[in-house]
Amino acid sequence: MAKLYFRYGAMGCGKTMQLLQVAFNYEERGQKVCVIKPKIDTKNGTKLLTRIGPERETDFCFDKKLDLYEKIRKDYSDVDCILVDEAQFLTAEQVDQLMMVTIKLNIPVMAYGLRLNFRREDGGFDGATRLLQQAHDIEEIKTICECGKKATYNSRFLDDKFMADGPDVLIDDGRSKIEYRALCPACYQDYLEGKK
Repeated sequence: MAKLYFRYGAMGCGKTMQLLQVAFNYEERGQKVCVIKPKIDTKNGTKLLTRIGPERETDFCFDKKLDLYEKIRKDYSDVDCILVDEAQFLTAEQVDQLMMVTIKLNIPVMAYGLRLNFRREDGGFDGATRLLQQAHDIEEIKTICECGKKATYNSRFLDDKFMADGPDVLIDDGRSKIEYRALCPACYQDYLEGKK
C-alpha cells in the first residue's frame, strides 16, 4: 500500500534539496514523478530552487481551491510518486485528498514543509497540522542554529530586525529585506527579549 509521508524541518534544513534528490532517484530508475507546489509560493515562479543550486520546474502549481485528488487522478495517475514542496500551505482538505491518492490510486505522496510558523504556532499552517494528524510516516529533517545547537524554530527578520508578529506569509517583494532563519529555542527567546 502506498503511504503519505511528511518530512518537516526548520527553514534552511534542506527540504527542497531532499525532494529533488528523491525525484532524481525515481527518474534514474526509469520511474515517473509529479512535482507540485502551492501558487502562494511566488518567489521562484513555477520552479523549485535550492539554496545550493539545483532547481527543477514543477509539473503544476495549485491554489487552495484545487481538488488534488481529482487533478492527479485525471492527469497524473501514471506516475510512481507525488512530491509536494511547501506542504504547510496545503489546506486540511487537500491533505485528505492526498491521502485518497495513496488509498485509491496507490501512489505514494511525499510532502515537505514547515511544522511551525515564525511565531512558534501551527495556526497559520493548516496543511502541516493536518499532515501531522494524517501522515503514515513523519520525519524531522534537522538543521542547526547560529549558535550550533539543533534549530527547531523559524524566525523572521524584516530589514535585519527580528519580527515576533505579522502575517503568516510574507514573501520578498523587492522593497524590504525579508530573511528567515532557523533558531534553537534559546536563541529565539533571546531575540524575543531583545538580548540579541
